[in-house]
Amino acid sequence: MAVSVNLDKQLDKAYEGLGVSEVLDAPVAALAGVSGADAEKLESAFGIKSVRDLGTSKYFALAAALVELEKAAE
Repeated sequence: MAVSVNLDKQLDKAYEGLGVSEVLDAPVAALAGVSGADAEKLESAFGIKSVRDLGTSKYFALAAALVELEKAAE
């Protein structure tokens, strides 16, 4: 089953129109609001180079899980 999603507002102009796999393999700075300097800091601190790395980071996954646990407890 093919899935279509428009991510243009969440991406820098240079990455608009790419498929999901291409976006995942793009540098973190491809995300709207993430600067090159931000991307360098993520790489230095956590070894995160791509959008895929960010999405699969154990640190960010744990933080997201904790937020969901807090929501469930309310």
